Amino acid sequence: MLGKQAKTLSTRELRRLLDLVSHGRHPERDRVMVLLSFKAGLRAKEIAALTWSMITDASGGLTDRIALQNRASKGKSGGREIPLHDDLCEALAALQATRGEKARPDRPVIYSERADGYSANAVAVWFHERFTELAIEGASSHSGRRTFITSAARKIVEAGGSLRDVQELAGHASLATTQRYIDGDRAAKRKVIALI
Repeated sequence: MLGKQAKTLSTRELRRLLDLVSHGRHPERDRVMVLLSFKAGLRAKEIAALTWSMITDASGGLTDRIALQNRASKGKSGGREIPLHDDLCEALAALQATRGEKARPDRPVIYSERADGYSANAVAVWFHERFTELAIEGASSHSGRRTFITSAARKIVEAGGSLRDVQELAGHASLATTQRYIDGDRAAKRKVIALI
């Protein structure tokens, strides 16, 4: 069983985070970091390990998905394909335009001025600092992932899928692990009881 879990964020809190990073020194990079977490469900390690080759085609154009490789993920079968959310695709295009020639296939998507890339720990610290600035308690670099998985679980039936699809998007070996990430919804429980 998981210990204390990272807080899932509300839509309002996510908007506040995106607004905060839009006023920083690296708004294009920082927006991509936030959206990789909240709209693709990537772990800190996966954000740090993401290279342009995982999101671009042979000619360097953005694809419609993240092709996350095992080496960039957790475990031996953590690699997976995640369709790109429109907001994330737009943010990646803006970052790619800003980076110019530095957006080569072998280069990390996320890096700082002083280093070739971010470590997973640096990504986690970056999120911690932003949540501290916003006074959002209980949030961490894993909050975006939990928010993504919870949101996907709530919408997957409308899309014609099942929790198995959410499990694959999350890159979990076990459906039980995916289920531990999902926050319950009291209002939804009331609605379903009324339908029975």
